[in-house]
Amino acid sequence: MKKARLSMVVVCLLVICISLPLSGATTISVDREHPGAKIAPTMWGLFIEDINFIGDGGLYAELVKNRSFEFPDAMMGWSKVNEDPKAGSIVVIQKEKYEEANARCLRMEVKKDRAEVGICNEGYRGIGIKQDQSYYFTTWSRTSEPEMRVRVEVVAENGQTLLSGKFTAEAGNWQHHCFQMKARATGMKGRLIVTAISKGTIDLDSISLFPENTARQMYGRMVPGLRADLVAMMAAMKPGFLRFPGGCIVEGFNLATRYQWKKTVGDLDDRQVLINRWNIEFKHRLTPDYFQSFGLGFFEYFELAEQIGAEPMPIINCGMACQFNTGQTVAVEKLGPYVQDALDLIEFANGPADSRWGRLRATMGHPAPFNMKYLGVGNEQWGPQYVERYQIFAKALKEKYPDVQLIAATGSDPAIFPNGPAEVDYLWSQWRVLKPDIVDEHFYRPADWFYHNAHYYDKYDRQGPKLFVGEYAAMSHFVGSPDNRNNLKCALAEASFMTGMERNAAVVVMSSYAPMAGHVDGWQWKPNLFWYDNLTAYATPNYYVQQMFSLNRGDCELPIKVTGADGMLLPASACLEESTGQTIVKVVNPGADPVEVALVIDGIKQPGAGSQALVLAGHPDDENSIREPKKIAPVQEAWNGADLHYTLKPYSLTVLRVAE
Repeated sequence: MKKARLSMVVVCLLVICISLPLSGATTISVDREHPGAKIAPTMWGLFIEDINFIGDGGLYAELVKNRSFEFPDAMMGWSKVNEDPKAGSIVVIQKEKYEEANARCLRMEVKKDRAEVGICNEGYRGIGIKQDQSYYFTTWSRTSEPEMRVRVEVVAENGQTLLSGKFTAEAGNWQHHCFQMKARATGMKGRLIVTAISKGTIDLDSISLFPENTARQMYGRMVPGLRADLVAMMAAMKPGFLRFPGGCIVEGFNLATRYQWKKTVGDLDDRQVLINRWNIEFKHRLTPDYFQSFGLGFFEYFELAEQIGAEPMPIINCGMACQFNTGQTVAVEKLGPYVQDALDLIEFANGPADSRWGRLRATMGHPAPFNMKYLGVGNEQWGPQYVERYQIFAKALKEKYPDVQLIAATGSDPAIFPNGPAEVDYLWSQWRVLKPDIVDEHFYRPADWFYHNAHYYDKYDRQGPKLFVGEYAAMSHFVGSPDNRNNLKCALAEASFMTGMERNAAVVVMSSYAPMAGHVDGWQWKPNLFWYDNLTAYATPNYYVQQMFSLNRGDCELPIKVTGADGMLLPASACLEESTGQTIVKVVNPGADPVEVALVIDGIKQPGAGSQALVLAGHPDDENSIREPKKIAPVQEAWNGADLHYTLKPYSLTVLRVAE
């Protein structure tokens, strides 16, 4: 086939001044003849951490909270129905055969005929049910009665029955029950009610409810998968990688509550519940019911990365608890099991199906390796104790798996953690000598900082370690404030910084906004990339900025020069998509006035047929919501100018596609 002569130019214009007058155009010149550094396919990715109920109560589709009664308060999330002692009793008991991961079950006794005894589960800030959608109910039961009949319902706030069904348990050891119910109506905050309706005693465990369109097979049973609309939000970003499972939950309050990947794989009933480290972290958003069931565990994270086309990037604990909490460290001479966990994780991800951990992966339904290429050693650690432990990990991991790229940290944002700048300088002095493959930097700063730091990476050492901007977000108030907003101003500030990362692709190889998402009724942190309730989800302006960059990523960066009407230089980036010859240039107008730009692009004099503009614009304080999910969203426009002049809308990010 003849190579198409049509050349497309994608121009994303990011202007960092307040505004420029229309009396003289800003000139943007792109040199396509001298391409620069390659842009990594991982440049724009996603970071997921179980904060804001993004795991249980969000991405993980289980609708029942504390389904196995394994929270420290065994009845948390549950309440008793028909509690008349003459009718019967309800009690959580210890199983005869103690199992650390699933030690308890619920016993319901109905003392007389025609009496009923039941329990009610509140879900995660309610249970969302959609009309005409089918739902699986599953549980384990045990009884010595010839039969015990049990009714299952989900009831809306107004008392309307949304789902209903029944099952019968027979005498014997533990039996598994699974059946479907079709929703009669929609409800946002329903409650699950499970009622014993025949005389006798029955034990119940692992009570589960989940939408049919999330169901998956595991060990021969139907179990909850991932919530489809939230996975779609992630996939629509076309991320280059997925960083998981955190974040600070990797570290834990202390080492006892650290994230241990081996406890998150295998049968769901063998995964040990753990308190979430965001449970009591913020006084303004205390969430004492925040625990991790690990239905969303390492296997599911790997599968999710594969599903959305992203490189998996797990982060492992390096023998240090969160230094903002206890700062507990394991003694160096006792670090062996931690290192072995990291080695075993690589085998789980990449090993053959006949290896010990590869066999577990295969048994869970994925015989082929996940081909993991990246591994983070620690999260936001700092100080000599971190460097010492990193070296031990690096030596062991590189000896056995030299092709896996290791990621080292520079602590948290230097502006907010103790002795920040000095700690970061110290770590960089070590990394320049030790040369980890990639170094991770985090930034939670005011919007103005991002606007004025588009050149942040211009002077970084091109011969040093590559960079991962692993967490960043513009704050409309201050870090940790419950009043932070996902408004257009912050999104455009982040876009400014992103042009600098892309322009410096010689050193920056990956980046991800943080955190990824939040439940509108269960969040601990703002801002977030997208939001959801029990039924729907919506994207923020920040999400759309990330998406516009990700969907318009090139293969190599191009030299660019931006000259303002008054001689002002504006931050911008340019890149080339080699397969199509398309050029991608990036500048936003965060000002109140329109800005006229004149593009000077090699070989193109005017926009040809099919040229288009994709524009994200609005008032800087505008943000989206459940009620107005598209208040700020990209709009595609035709561009049929006589030359390469274009007028940027106020407060906008613009992507111009220019046909030759």
